[in-house]
Amino acid sequence: MSFRQTPPTHTPYDGSSKLFTIGLRPLDPGAWIAIDGHLLTYLAEKRRLYAEIPGRVFVEEEGTREAQREVLDLLGAHLVAKFPEVYQRFGTGVEVIGAPSNLHDGGLAAGSHAPLVAASLLVQEDLILMRRDESGWRLVAGSLCFPSSWSLIEKFGRPLQEIHAPVPGFGPGTRPADLINRMFDGLQGQAVERYNWSIQAGDALYHPLSNLERIDRTTNRPSKFSDGDIDVRAVIRVERQTLRKLPASRDVLFTIRIHLDPLSVLARHPDRARLAASFAAQLLALDEVQLDYKGMTADRDRLVAFLNHMTNAA
Repeated sequence: MSFRQTPPTHTPYDGSSKLFTIGLRPLDPGAWIAIDGHLLTYLAEKRRLYAEIPGRVFVEEEGTREAQREVLDLLGAHLVAKFPEVYQRFGTGVEVIGAPSNLHDGGLAAGSHAPLVAASLLVQEDLILMRRDESGWRLVAGSLCFPSSWSLIEKFGRPLQEIHAPVPGFGPGTRPADLINRMFDGLQGQAVERYNWSIQAGDALYHPLSNLERIDRTTNRPSKFSDGDIDVRAVIRVERQTLRKLPASRDVLFTIRIHLDPLSVLARHPDRARLAASFAAQLLALDEVQLDYKGMTADRDRLVAFLNHMTNAA
């Protein structure tokens, strides 16, 4: 996809959403889903992934179709009401004006008849369905076309505490893991949101990484960047995540929206000096385990130098 060249929409690295914290906050229901000028590009990439690697980007357990349909109905009603210039009713469903119809599309591979797939082809967000049982909140269905360094197949069917096991400080038995489970239990009609962010090389939306591909220390992993190309290749990957409990099934819908912004566009932000300084400070605050998890051990100092230069030049 072509890079966004305008100032970033979301800047959680300004200190408002620190890494490796839960950071949930109430969400205005009217702001649940966000769309922008890249909508059709995102949807085209989702269709490509569904056609080429369907088993890696969509999973479902038996008995989840009713909850998936609930997601599709809830999402469709919201989109038509909120964005009537972009979405319209079509038969018994909803479609994106100017995009291939989800209702008459024979070009998608297995899973294309699942309501969650149809829902995912309306929005830029990925959609994950969590269900409570005796083991906790488990991932029972999901459309994940734009993973941020994790594997849907590896997380499928697992409870939250196992899903978060690789995250420093969030593994089974930790206080954050217990808090997240209680938060899921406590969700009622309200929606909440949080932000996460990282740095990647290039503009790939599909950015998976299996746990098996992780190594204990990344000091021997080569740098993603050379000294002269950070301003060209470094991309800020921001995840806007929302959670809401579905009224009928009582499952929890987890949405993940990816924003990709070249690191260099920070230079166009009116508050660039403060943003760059905060960004650098947060990178410097990460310990070795956290840097390893984020894949930035080899690049942290180079990134910090670039941001400090931006701060001093402002």
